[in-house]
Amino acid sequence: MAKKTSVKVRLVPEDKPDSKFFYYVKKPTAGEKAKEKLKFKKYNPATKKHEWFVEKKLPPHSK
Repeated sequence: MAKKTSVKVRLVPEDKPDSKFFYYVKKPTAGEKAKEKLKFKKYNPATKKHEWFVEKKLPPHSK
């Protein structure tokens, strides 16, 4: 079986990490991008502005 080339991470607003709105993106598992935290400027419909979104860990799955 092949190794995964990317993992799924969650982007939350930098100013309000407890916001209801977030994005899911894929992050590479190898290379320089894998070592640093992702930071994107994306649209937040809750505030109706473009804001910085930063990477956070995914919540644990409930069983």
